[in-house]
Parts: sequence; C-alpha cells; structure tokens
Amino acid sequence: MELKGSTILITGGTSGIGLEFIKQLTLQGSVIIVTGRNMEALKKTKKQFPNIHTFQSDVSKPHEVEQLYRDVTRQFPGLNIVINNAGIMRNLDLLDHNIGLEDLTSEIQTNLSGTIWMTHQFLPHLIKQKSSGIINISSGLAFLPFPLSPIYSAAKSGIHAYTQVLRLQLKNTNVKVFELAPPATDTPLMDNDSFSKVLDKDSVGPVMKVEKMVQVAIKGILHDKFVIKPGMSKALSVMGRTAPNIFLNYIDKTLGEAITKKKAKL
Repeated sequence: MELKGSTILITGGTSGIGLEFIKQLTLQGSVIIVTGRNMEALKKTKKQFPNIHTFQSDVSKPHEVEQLYRDVTRQFPGLNIVINNAGIMRNLDLLDHNIGLEDLTSEIQTNLSGTIWMTHQFLPHLIKQKSSGIINISSGLAFLPFPLSPIYSAAKSGIHAYTQVLRLQLKNTNVKVFELAPPATDTPLMDNDSFSKVLDKDSVGPVMKVEKMVQVAIKGILHDKFVIKPGMSKALSVMGRTAPNIFLNYIDKTLGEAITKKKAKL
C-alpha cells in the first residue's frame, strides 16, 4: 500500500496509537485528517502538527459519522485510506448490577459499531479511488480475552471477525483491508483510572512502546501484510488457537495475585 501522497483519515487521533500514526505518517508524506470527540484535544494536536486537518466527531454516534462523511469527502475528494482507531477500554466487574445497560456496552458502540459505521459510510467513496485501504485496529485481546475487560475484549474480537469477512467481500475491488492487532502498548489507555487503580502496568506482561508498535504497523501496511500482529499479539493468537482455556485460567490466576499485591500497596 502506497502511503506517500495518500490522504488518510484517522479516528481517535489525539492520543496514543492515533497520535503516533500522525507523527509517523506525516514523515511518509501523507495528508492527514484527524477526528476526535474532544475539541480541546483536537486543538492541542493541531498545534503539535500544524499541517493536519481536524474534525470534531464521535464514531459512536451514527449521525455524526454521516456528517463527517459529507464534510470530509467534500473537502478532500482524494481521501483513500481510513484508519479506524477510535477506542475506549475499561475494567468491568460483570457482577456489578449498578452498571446501566447503555453504559455497559459503550465499548461496543465506540470500538465495534463505530468501526462498522465508519467503514460502511466511507466505503462507496473508497471503492471509487484508484487505490485505497481500510485499516481496522483490533487487539491481541481479540485472540485471547483479558479477564478484567470483558466488553472491550468482545468488541475487539468482533472487529477481528468483521475485518476478515470485509476483506473477503472486497477481494474484487481496489480496497485493501488491513487488521492491526496491537499488544499491550504504552499509551494513555494503560494509564486510565479504570486500569491503574487495579493493576500496575508490569502486571500485564511486556508492554510495547507505541513508537515501535506503529513502526511495525506502517512497515506491514507498506508491504501489504493484511494481518499485523506486533510484539506479544502473535503469541496471544497462538495461545487463543491452541489452548485458550488453559491460558485464560492462567492469566486470571496471575491477575488475581497482581490485584492482591496492588491492594496491599494502597
């Protein structure tokens, strides 16, 4: 996939993996369009990278996805790559009946439904381009779920399955479909209160630097590697395929011990 001269839309691009994509794709000579829910975060990102173009939009709201499509394709008719990166991650206790039903599935709305809505909305435009691509961000947890983040794991598994079928259905078009499955990566997602109050980062095993992870991703995209599993994601894929219950129970036990240690420190 050629990146130089491409016009690339990145959802959720104001922090973490999305922000690093901006940095590295700018060096590739791409035109970058960034979306996010928070206007202040968008302004901060624009100040850091003055040549990017920003749009406030929430992928979990279909009407905002529709408006984003109208605005972006009107201003950037050469748009040819969409990176579905927007995502949220929470640790949830499924025995907590105080969680409201809508709140319970917010990760589905943003991570999975948002990816599907963005793809469906922009696909007619992408198909018309001489060369185009869709890059969906799943996770190593798509292959072996994280016991503390059940809804996030389910959403990322859904992205994995959806992307596989999307690639099959688009095989006779000019649209290339990529899946990037990051491992545990050193991003603000790992620092949110839902995570840091329960565990220390080192409790989840090796954490990959975001710079390195995106380097691997861009190399894979440039070489048309349609499923990219950096770092520990490849191992998680093997574990999930060979002996999922054994590894899942082991992870659950290890996390239980880590949580006990964390509580002892507080």
